[in-house]
Amino acid sequence: MRYSIVITCYNQRKFIVGAVRSALSQKNSIREVIVVDDGSGDGSTEILKPYENSIQLLGLPKNRGAIEARNRGAALARGEYLIFLDGDDLFVPWTLDVYDQLVARRRPSVIISAVRHFTGPVPVFGPADMPERLEFVEYEALMTKDRSHGWYTNAIVISRKAFLDVGGWTPGIFHLDDVDMVSKLGYCGKCILVYSPYTALYRMHAENTVNFVPPFLRSARLIIGRERAGLYPGGRKKKLERYAFHGGMVFFWTRKGLEAGLYAGALRLAACGWPMVMAAVLRKSLVAVKGRRRVEVSELSREGASEYTPRVGCGKH
Repeated sequence: MRYSIVITCYNQRKFIVGAVRSALSQKNSIREVIVVDDGSGDGSTEILKPYENSIQLLGLPKNRGAIEARNRGAALARGEYLIFLDGDDLFVPWTLDVYDQLVARRRPSVIISAVRHFTGPVPVFGPADMPERLEFVEYEALMTKDRSHGWYTNAIVISRKAFLDVGGWTPGIFHLDDVDMVSKLGYCGKCILVYSPYTALYRMHAENTVNFVPPFLRSARLIIGRERAGLYPGGRKKKLERYAFHGGMVFFWTRKGLEAGLYAGALRLAACGWPMVMAAVLRKSLVAVKGRRRVEVSELSREGASEYTPRVGCGKH
């Protein structure tokens, strides 16, 4: 099995079918789709019954939170690579085409792609919308990146080995869970950042967690605490790289807190994270002098699967 797509949902009856169909419609057949219903009370599991022969459906008896739901889904996975999708978001028709081409040719431990935000009806794609080229940057490790890139759970592909090595998603960190995961994967092996095309659709609606700033301020301080406690890989030699990475997060959420009028929380975050912001400024200055890693451009092939040689021994763990 090449890919395990883990979809989690909680009371998302009006969205979950779209998410599942976007995963099942991927042309790549060497994949499985695992849906974890996190104790929904809105009939989400009933609406998924027509798909029982195409998916693995795990219904949790009560709500345990997205982090545990993802980890429970990953525990069932057989794929060499894990892909996570929230129940209100979707993949685009070419998602696995993009990932498969990179896996076949580069064998990364992590792929981080771009997303497209949308509101209202789900975008409809025709033949003319299919991307023709792939733009990406490859790094020996994620923490060595020298270009900015957003983090979205729905656009992160992780080798199952790397996922297990870092212990999966961290219990207790939901807001900024993607930042925490990327921090844990910082030195797990080769990383590819995909700038074009995007591979997921991020639905904008009133319940998006990003609309609620206070939990992000708390999670940012928690991540700073984990960094200071030495819980992220790389040791003292890689401290500056990690600080520079976290500095962007500190600056962004300090600004968001100030814009939201949460002055006490924003200033508290800035007070404990200012060394990381300074490291980010230093890192950016060094990159400006040395130059950035070049963006590679290649034709987006539909024949990536034929070039792929599956790794032996990737059964259930």
